[in-house]
Amino acid sequence: MSDTDQSTPTRPPGAIESEMEATRDRLAKTIDELAFRASPKNIVRREIAAIKGFFVDATGRPRTDNILKVAGGVVAAVGAVVVIRKLG
Repeated sequence: MSDTDQSTPTRPPGAIESEMEATRDRLAKTIDELAFRASPKNIVRREIAAIKGFFVDATGRPRTDNILKVAGGVVAAVGAVVVIRKLG
């Protein structure tokens, strides 16, 4: 086999440049999407939506089972603090 024989075909420079440009564009879009997702405002919005989703269903009706669980936990915590203060 001589030096001029190649097992892989060569691509014209224009094709390589086009592929590099397409890769650069995809990378730029990916970076923009990551920056959008990591924005503190967007993180807060997602967290608020998650908390609302815990207490309100998709139709806007309250989820009483979850509300009662949280209210029960708060009442238990306040009761524990009151008992500890009276004993201490």
